[in-house]
Amino acid sequence: MKQIKIELEPELSACIETKAKQEYQKTLNELLKAGGDRELRERLGLLRLFLETTDFKRLREEYEKYLVSGRRVRFTLHLEKGKPEYKIELTHK
Repeated sequence: MKQIKIELEPELSACIETKAKQEYQKTLNELLKAGGDRELRERLGLLRLFLETTDFKRLREEYEKYLVSGRRVRFTLHLEKGKPEYKIELTHK
């Protein structure tokens, strides 16, 4: 079984929480159109867990300084033992 991974890129105008909520809504809409697609259900579940369990204030404090300095920040979300985990990658714009 392939592990679901979701990439999100926060911006100064849209934090990681906002991006995750947008992706959740987009995935929910796709799921409602597509019916019982397993991969979409897994994406939705991962996003829901991430939104419910993450300390977004702490997370913003961790990455916002990079955005302010002009770097791009990419989060890759995945499940690890039933819990949402993420990896942060920094690149130059």
